[in-house]
Amino acid sequence: MEKLLEELKRRHQWAAANPYPCTTAVSDFANDLVNWLFPEHTGKVMAAADLAPYALKLEQQLQQLLHTMQPQLPDTAAQLSQHFMAQVPSIYDDLTKDATAIYQGDPAATCLYEVIRAYPGFYAIAFYRIAHALQQLNIPLLPRMITELAHARTGIDIHPAAIIAPYFCIDHGTGIVIGETSVIGAHVKLYQGVTLGALSIDKSMAKSKRHPTIEEHVVIYAGATILGGDTTIGHHSVIGGNVWLIKSVAPFSRIYYKADGSMNVVEAV
Repeated sequence: MEKLLEELKRRHQWAAANPYPCTTAVSDFANDLVNWLFPEHTGKVMAAADLAPYALKLEQQLQQLLHTMQPQLPDTAAQLSQHFMAQVPSIYDDLTKDATAIYQGDPAATCLYEVIRAYPGFYAIAFYRIAHALQQLNIPLLPRMITELAHARTGIDIHPAAIIAPYFCIDHGTGIVIGETSVIGAHVKLYQGVTLGALSIDKSMAKSKRHPTIEEHVVIYAGATILGGDTTIGHHSVIGGNVWLIKSVAPFSRIYYKADGSMNVVEAV
């Protein structure tokens, strides 16, 4: 026990010297921001006169989160909060396009309100887009905390550093993994259980591109696994369920398993 207490003492001293905001406060900020942009998210609406003041409240909320971790930041908490809020119109625009893609891509969706309020795919994408904007400001840990909140709730794991174009559609979603250096083009649709992962988990590759590139208008069906930083799925391709890919495929390809278990690759000429 004495040895454990000494180790815990060092751990707590390190945490005191490298503070980060509590998870509850981070969750409150992300949810408050999404609800400000999309009242459908929780059903809590605001009067028109309250919308502009609430933007200032959100900026102050973020500033308080960042203030707790000021020694780890590349700029002041106030400046970073301002820079983030300047990106919010772009986040809103992308999320509106994402919601539209989900609605148009799912015959079961009855309206955009349903997508925003009830679909785990939209929830995960919304938290990703907030986290990605913070990641681009070189803010440590906080972006990952935000995407992991969505991961815990939805089972969808999107690294905040991944690059994802708008009109992104996640259908069902549970079990999706999108790695740190993944690049996803516009109008891509992923079903549950898809993995965009790395071929190697060697720590020496931490700064290299380890995850695949998915070009625009690609559909990837349930359970497909696509690995490797040099792997590119060409635009307008369809990747069938449970397919395992570690090499690139040309645009307009159709990849699926035949009844005998062999993989069939159909590429456009």
